[in-house]
Amino acid sequence: MSWIRENTLNWIQLLLIKILRTGHIPKHVAFIMDGNRRYASKNGMEKVDGHAKGFDKFAETLQWCRDFGIEEVTFYAFSIENFKRQQEEVNGLLNLAQQKFQRLLDEKDKTRKHGLRIRIIGNLSLLPQKIQELIAESMIFTKEHNKVFLNIAFAYTSRDEITHAIKDVIEGIENGDIFPEDIDENLISNSLYTHESPNPDLLIRTSGEVRFSDFLMWQVSNTCVYFTNVLWPEFNLWEFLNAIFYYQRCYSDIQKVMKMQNTKPMIQNSRQSTYTDNLHHKRETILERIYLSTI
Repeated sequence: MSWIRENTLNWIQLLLIKILRTGHIPKHVAFIMDGNRRYASKNGMEKVDGHAKGFDKFAETLQWCRDFGIEEVTFYAFSIENFKRQQEEVNGLLNLAQQKFQRLLDEKDKTRKHGLRIRIIGNLSLLPQKIQELIAESMIFTKEHNKVFLNIAFAYTSRDEITHAIKDVIEGIENGDIFPEDIDENLISNSLYTHESPNPDLLIRTSGEVRFSDFLMWQVSNTCVYFTNVLWPEFNLWEFLNAIFYYQRCYSDIQKVMKMQNTKPMIQNSRQSTYTDNLHHKRETILERIYLSTI
């Protein structure tokens, strides 16, 4: 299935979206797509087929987000912890990912038309070389697109993300690029994989599990969280509408908390700005090197 689907909603569904859009719509929605394996077991399928169904739902949900005018979406696709599963399942997941990233590159015209920018957040060094190459090409090809931002957490955990950010900061201090007194929340935030993204306004988790599974732990301190019992491949528009409505009910409370905290954007000093600019350039150079190795 294509990453970008055409609108297939009926007039009643479109009307409900239009009504909800009169309220406050989250700018950034994150998803923990849980329940693929249980769906496969429930329906007598192979696990990899359950994950394939999960990708179909991912593409459909991305279209719903576009229908709502949601600017940024983040999906938790593959945790570092998933490498501990049976090798057959891990291989099936990685093969499926390779197929889907190749499909994305085969549809460059469609991706360009819809202005979809792809950002993969995670420890790419843990992935097979071929998947690294496809990811690098996908990110480089779409880096100038700016209509919809799609982040995919792949080979990701929040602990790993924060650990790498801290290692980068330590290296910056050892090299004299920044000083210990430059370390603050803003510096850490700008050293994370998600430095280009606002924090999620709404986080949705399926399958009835009420936990974060080490996903965006730094970023979700003021995020509205919606848990649903449905398995990810069974997630439907009505559940999504419920989640958006739930967010709208939470919105005023979230705003009150933010006002009580009196949070103000932190401004980087010149050393911090230079350091983070160089860090991001270094990461982009690594991506370009991976991409150029395929040409």
